[in-house]
Amino acid sequence: MPNDSPFRRLPEAGRRAVTIAFEDRTLPALEGDSVAAAILAAGIATTRHTPVSGAPRGPFCMMGVCFDCLMEIDGEPNRQACMVEVREGMRVRPMMGARGLSEGSADD
Repeated sequence: MPNDSPFRRLPEAGRRAVTIAFEDRTLPALEGDSVAAAILAAGIATTRHTPVSGAPRGPFCMMGVCFDCLMEIDGEPNRQACMVEVREGMRVRPMMGARGLSEGSADD
């Protein structure tokens, strides 16, 4: 599946191919990928929209510091996509709007 993403995989062997569901699309990934790496490689740049302005956000630091990669993963909201490894059949969706008060904190 071609895309316009500037993120390209280097040739490698030894990791099993898996697929994840992103909204209505099936995306390829490799075992050991983070969800953020898999969606970036598939050409998806937006993982959430800010609650106040609706501005798009996407993976930035790739190490769990910035919280810009928050997504709903397997029905659980506000997960850091850069910190979660993909697995076969995983379902991911972008976060829309504000989080609940009892959940973790993340700034725009």
